[in-house]
Amino acid sequence: MFQSFYPSENVESVYDYDFEARYREGYRAIIFDIDNTIVVHKTDQTPQSLAFLTRLRDIGFGILFLSNGCERRVKSFADPVGMKYLYRAGKPNPKSYQKAMEILGTNADNTLFFGDQLFTDILGANRAGIHSVLVKPISRKEDPHIILKRPFERVVLAFYRRNRRLTQASSMPRS
Repeated sequence: MFQSFYPSENVESVYDYDFEARYREGYRAIIFDIDNTIVVHKTDQTPQSLAFLTRLRDIGFGILFLSNGCERRVKSFADPVGMKYLYRAGKPNPKSYQKAMEILGTNADNTLFFGDQLFTDILGANRAGIHSVLVKPISRKEDPHIILKRPFERVVLAFYRRNRRLTQASSMPRS
């Protein structure tokens, strides 16, 4: 029922993810949401985020920030690390994800997407055929329109977790 909202993976934080393993598997680009995915909502780059993004670039990933925010916000975040961005992206429209892959020179098979919202970030990545990774929001500090969606996300996530448990249980060898 909610499968189009289910992420390919659900993790605590981008900062704890094994990007090296994904690079070895053939992934070459990462599309990131910014707010509450990499930094607290509407904040600038931090020493942690700068080091993190530099590490990913050093691994060999192409990186693009995809945001529904205004250009001033997204540009101010991307410029300190010299990375590409798309603003007012219209997520969950898959065309914005496809445009991001076009800019990065990649395709859905070798691109990862990370975001904190099911109804925009993950739905759009899934509709574009990209491996989607849902991260736990960094902070509760969010715009009211996002706060209003969080209870509905919790319902979908409950179904997602139940589905994953059932899938894992059915794939276990029977004795």
